[in-house]
Amino acid sequence: MKKKPLLIVTLTAMLIFILSQSVSAFSDTAGSAEEKKIIALKEKGIISGYSDNTFKPNGKMSYAAGVSMIVKGLDLNIDNLRFMKEPKATDYFPELNDNAWYADDFIIAFHNGLDIPKDVEASDKMTKEQFAHHLFNAMMTKGDFAFIEIFMMINDEADVNPAYMNSIQKLLISKIAVLDDENNFHPQQPITRGTAAAWLYDGIEFVETMTPIDSKPVSEWPAYKLDMDVTPVNDNVNQVTITAEMPHPGYGLRVASISFQGDEAHIELAPILPDPDGMYPQVITEVSVTTYIGSEYTPVLPEAVEDKDKPTDVEPTDPVVNAS
Repeated sequence: MKKKPLLIVTLTAMLIFILSQSVSAFSDTAGSAEEKKIIALKEKGIISGYSDNTFKPNGKMSYAAGVSMIVKGLDLNIDNLRFMKEPKATDYFPELNDNAWYADDFIIAFHNGLDIPKDVEASDKMTKEQFAHHLFNAMMTKGDFAFIEIFMMINDEADVNPAYMNSIQKLLISKIAVLDDENNFHPQQPITRGTAAAWLYDGIEFVETMTPIDSKPVSEWPAYKLDMDVTPVNDNVNQVTITAEMPHPGYGLRVASISFQGDEAHIELAPILPDPDGMYPQVITEVSVTTYIGSEYTPVLPEAVEDKDKPTDVEPTDPVVNAS
């Protein structure tokens, strides 16, 4: 008789476990490589799946679903913006439906610089390179992060849209995205819902665990001059190396962003500031940073520091601030 309470407790615990599993899991994700990440996103309310409790991890991701996932996953918003009239999705993307479930997500994505094609349709299938580009841009709204400046060789890089190459490189470097066994990325291939969920999960984890770099506006740089060298890596990609002279070896240089305007790639730079507790010799030091852009684009440096030479009326050991 004394065993009944224990039996009841055991059965109750099993029932709670079974119910919790049915709530947190999709019926078609068990055993998939992305299962744990998909479940985690569902529990956070970022993804919801279909009405039959399936997620269809091998299905092709629609543009509407992809944009919605990224906006919700990275918690993007437009709370700091004020509009003269209520914005509508068709103000920016004429082929969309202003009354659809995804409309607000596209408005938010646009104002957060996700660089979505203007002629996009909700049912369009989002390619791997498009999802990578939009995900990376969303991640960068959370701060400036440092990446190792190396070029990940991609076997099918000729198929990559050069405008998306920087985003893809950064996701590969941070191991959010990976190449296949033959070093192919398959950029034009529609991304599967499972892969998109896994990348999004890792992207969220990246911005939550990495510390953004403190930076100053270009107008406050202590740089004396800026030079640029462009070297072809292959027929499709150029290596762009930018050097600057800083007051002492505590400073560094990094690429903050690259924006594409016509046939120009505008490179925005930011200094890596010295450790405030460090001691550095006041010796002018050359620092450099390397990035990669499509060969069809002409790299352009910020006007605030381009071709600025060291003033002749200061001592070499004195830091100089370039005025914008």
